[in-house]
Amino acid sequence: MQTFSRGQKGKLADLGVATTFDVQIDVQAPGGAVDISCFGLDANERLADDRYMVFYNQPASPRGEIAATLAPGRATFRIDLDALPPTIAKLVFTAVLDGAGAMRDIGAATLRLGDAVAFPLTGADFAGERAVMFGELYRRDGQWRFGAVGQGFEGGMSALLKHFGGVEAPAASATAPAPAAPAPAAPAPSAAKPVSLSKITLEKRGDKVSLDKRRDGGFGRIHVNLDWHRQPAAAPARGFLGKILGTQQQSRGVDLDLGCLYELADGTPGAVQALGKRWGSFDARPFIHLDGDDRTGAADGGENMYINGDRFQEIRRVLVFAFIYDGVANWTQTDGVVTVRLPDQPTVEVRLDNGTTQAMCAIAMIENLGGRLQVTKLAEYVAHHRELDDKYGFGLRWQAGSKD
Repeated sequence: MQTFSRGQKGKLADLGVATTFDVQIDVQAPGGAVDISCFGLDANERLADDRYMVFYNQPASPRGEIAATLAPGRATFRIDLDALPPTIAKLVFTAVLDGAGAMRDIGAATLRLGDAVAFPLTGADFAGERAVMFGELYRRDGQWRFGAVGQGFEGGMSALLKHFGGVEAPAASATAPAPAAPAPAAPAPSAAKPVSLSKITLEKRGDKVSLDKRRDGGFGRIHVNLDWHRQPAAAPARGFLGKILGTQQQSRGVDLDLGCLYELADGTPGAVQALGKRWGSFDARPFIHLDGDDRTGAADGGENMYINGDRFQEIRRVLVFAFIYDGVANWTQTDGVVTVRLPDQPTVEVRLDNGTTQAMCAIAMIENLGGRLQVTKLAEYVAHHRELDDKYGFGLRWQAGSKD
C-alpha cells in the first residue's frame, strides 16, 4: 500500500484500483464526534443533485453507486464508478467535528483507498478549522484519479454544503414533530429536495422527539445502530497469568450486544437479542430483526437492528437496550452511541456515557402514540434482563442463557 501526502495525485489505473472499491476513513476525535460525508459534484464542482450527498441522513445515492456504512469517527464508502451518472465528475470526502473543539484536537486520521493508498493526517496538520476536505476522486481525460487534499475548512457541515452549492432544509426540533416528509418520488436533479442536516441528539433522560409518517402512510425501514470504540487486543500475558487466562481470552475485544424488548399492539410481549439466538423477523411478527452479533467489535458499523415501520401499527412499543457481554468495566469506556434512522427524517442519537458498572442500559423507548412514532431517551442502567423487564413491565419469563 502506498502512502500519499498532501497534494499527491494518481490515476486509479496506475494505482491498481478497480472501478468498484471501498474508501475507508477513520478519525480519532474527542468523544468520537466526527461526521464523515461524501459530496458528489458536477463538472463545475457544484452539488447540482443533492441526492449525491451521502452522509448520516442519506447513507446511499439513488441507485447505490455510493453506499456508506457510517459511525462516529468512522466510515466506509462502497464506490461503483461505472454506475455513476455522467453528471457526477468528482467525489469529495469530508470530515466535520460534531461538538466542541477544532481539527487540531484530533489524533490519527487516515483515508484508505482500497488496498492501494493510505493518506494519513494528524491534528498537527490543522489549526482552528472544524472540518477537513480529506480526499477526492475525479474524472480527467476520461480517467478517474485520486487526489490527497487534506484541506482544513472553517465552517461545519452547513458551511460545506453551502460551499458546494447545496440547499439546506429547515432544521427539525426535538420538542416538536419533524416537518412533513417529502413525496416518495425521487426528484429530478434540477428540482432536488433540500438536504436535511438535522440530527437530533437526546441529551438528558426523558428527552423525546416525535417523527411523522411519510405521505404513503408508513415510516419505512427504521434502522437502529449500536456502535462503540474498538479497543486493541491486549498483549498475551505470560507465566502463571497466561496459563490461567489462555490466549483466546486475552484477545477478546469489547463485546456489546444490541437488543430490544417489545410489546405488539395485541399485547404480545417478546425479546429480540443475540442471547438465545432470538433474531426476530422483519416481514413477519414481531416485525423487528437483529442482523447479527459482533462478538469482537471488529465489524465496521457495529450491530444493527431493523424495525418494519410500514407495519408499525402492529407494534405498541419497543425498548432498545444494550448489554456489556464482555471486555470493559463500565459504559464510559465503550464510547458507545446509538442512532435511530428513518427515511427522510432527522437522525436521532443517544450516547452511552455513564460510568456505572451495571451491565445493561435501557437506551430508548420507541412508541406508537396514535400513529405517531415517539423516541424517548431512557438512560437507565440495570444489572440484568429481569430487572429491566420488571422496571418497564413487559412481563416475560427469564432463564440463564449464553451465546456459545
